[in-house]
Amino acid sequence: MKKPPAEIVASLLAITTVLLSLPPYNLPPWAVFISWAGTFAMGGPSRENMGRIWRVMPVGSFFAMLITLSFFKASHYFSGTSFIIAQMAILFVLNTVLLLIARFKPFSFPPGMFFGFASYFATMFGGFGPIPKNPYAAFVAVVIMNAIGPAYAWINYHCASHRDHPA
Repeated sequence: MKKPPAEIVASLLAITTVLLSLPPYNLPPWAVFISWAGTFAMGGPSRENMGRIWRVMPVGSFFAMLITLSFFKASHYFSGTSFIIAQMAILFVLNTVLLLIARFKPFSFPPGMFFGFASYFATMFGGFGPIPKNPYAAFVAVVIMNAIGPAYAWINYHCASHRDHPA
């Protein structure tokens, strides 16, 4: 049996994100595409690459959630310029810790951390997730959707014909 072209498989997978983004869950479809593309950018959906990206994306999302929660807490104590300075300090400290974690071999893929990081902020402040603007619901939603992306990359790569295109 001949495999369908990669473009067809990728497009069939893409249309499933429409269903995933419908109410009541309102899951963020771009989180799938970010992690799907990230999997190919790191060399493709091998077992090693998938393990690497799956380990670090939730770490990035977790730190983005910590930053969000810290900003909310700081907003109760600071305003104006002092609030901006507090936000910068929070971001500096937590971003530094995130990048220090990347020095440990199991977490040594910082771009993957930032796929999760960016996906979280887009979900949280875009009002997606089962409870819009809820930092914890955004975290759960983005971790689920980021996890689907590499799985889609695996399906795309292993179930399609790649005559001229790797994706």
